[in-house]
Amino acid sequence: MQKLSLTQSLSQKLSPQQIQFIKLLQIPTAELDTRIEEELEINPALEEGKEDNPDEMPSSEDDFEESYEKSEDDLNVEDYLGDDDYSGYKMQGDGNYPEDDDREIPTPENITLNDQLISQLGFLRLDDRQYTIGMQLIGSIESDGYIRRELDAIVNDLAFAQNIETDIDEVEEILRKIQDFDPAGIAARNLQECLILQLERKLGMGDAITIALEIVNDHFEEFTKKHYDKIVKRLSIPDEELMKEAINIITKLNPKPGGVSGGLVKTQFLIPDFMLTNNNGKLEISLNSKNAPELHVSRSYAEMFQTYDKSDKKDKKLKETVSFVKQKLDAARWFIDAIKQRQQTLLLTMNAIVQYQYDFFLEGDESKLRPMILKDIAQEIGMDISTISRVANSKSVQTEFGIYPLKYFFSEGIATDSGEDVSSREVKNVLKEYIDKEDKRKPLSDDKLEKMLNEKGYNIARRTVAKYREQLNIPVARLRKEL
Repeated sequence: MQKLSLTQSLSQKLSPQQIQFIKLLQIPTAELDTRIEEELEINPALEEGKEDNPDEMPSSEDDFEESYEKSEDDLNVEDYLGDDDYSGYKMQGDGNYPEDDDREIPTPENITLNDQLISQLGFLRLDDRQYTIGMQLIGSIESDGYIRRELDAIVNDLAFAQNIETDIDEVEEILRKIQDFDPAGIAARNLQECLILQLERKLGMGDAITIALEIVNDHFEEFTKKHYDKIVKRLSIPDEELMKEAINIITKLNPKPGGVSGGLVKTQFLIPDFMLTNNNGKLEISLNSKNAPELHVSRSYAEMFQTYDKSDKKDKKLKETVSFVKQKLDAARWFIDAIKQRQQTLLLTMNAIVQYQYDFFLEGDESKLRPMILKDIAQEIGMDISTISRVANSKSVQTEFGIYPLKYFFSEGIATDSGEDVSSREVKNVLKEYIDKEDKRKPLSDDKLEKMLNEKGYNIARRTVAKYREQLNIPVARLRKEL
């Protein structure tokens, strides 16, 4: 016997406008231009630049609804739409159009690492079979420059995909040729081979190179663990300076040759979202001008409603057209409102951060940074923590002392012997200072660092020392040891 039951649940759903605002809020200034261009392209009712007479244009949804309900028109749609086919426009989130557009997207013409390797392959005197094997190997090179796919698997790939019967020896012979390509170390199968390939190109350039190659070839495990005393004993190197030079050569080799390829690295400039100025001790914050674009609703689209309102007849085709125009006008208005709300939220959050860290922004002294978490700012301005997180996650501020990501100003607090809270950043700076000044022959252990910090008045546990050290990308004492 079936039983009917009634359950009550409470759920929260975001409106399309809220989702649009959230997406706009979390993108940095550098990406905002692109996002606005996308919206201008897909919504003909949205236009860039100052509006001439905004008072003459319907501004609310009620105005649009009223115009729609009162009209009876047999208006010729082509008079207003002209020869353009507006059915091709697609509003993100409409769901009325297919996901894929047939628009041609312009792409920059850059020579990739793969193209560069294929170009070098063409200079080898290979027959068609060897060239195909070479292309298969180049296609197996990952973005960091390594081939991690086993050669026997590549042999199988060639058999199934290229109908070429080969063996590991033949594939490895062609691999050796590719490993002579630029950049040095390319197509290595592991870090050890990558370093060896680079050192082999330097042979004949001094005794230190020979020793470095011997270390990587025969004592790589000891080198990675920094057991230099064992290496010195096994190699019987009388000159300590020569050993230091060899170690220095190895550490300066490129572990990721795929990341550097003949001028293909793009220089990226950080665009700050906020500008902070100090006017005689008064801190003033302003948005980057790129965050305040001039956008308005298209006058021609708004006039369609005014014309329709004055007419006496209507038909099905016209109703569909007006529905489309209204949808685009609403979308344009929502987008403009979301941009304005983004500006207000950014300024509100940044002003709260500046007030909280006022002493730091006056002088740029890191020791004056106060412990501050997302909840502190959220409570200060009455917003949700997730909103503050979206603002802080990808934004930066230009100050007299340089450009800082907003995440830089958030840190947990550490209690001192005097009962005060200090920023974890201050503790990290002290920790880094201790490690920088340590005797590299006898690096300080985490236990020793804990005692030194406690003696300085910071109540911190050894596991916290280890966590801060890892956040600073500083290895353990054993790996910091030098000759």
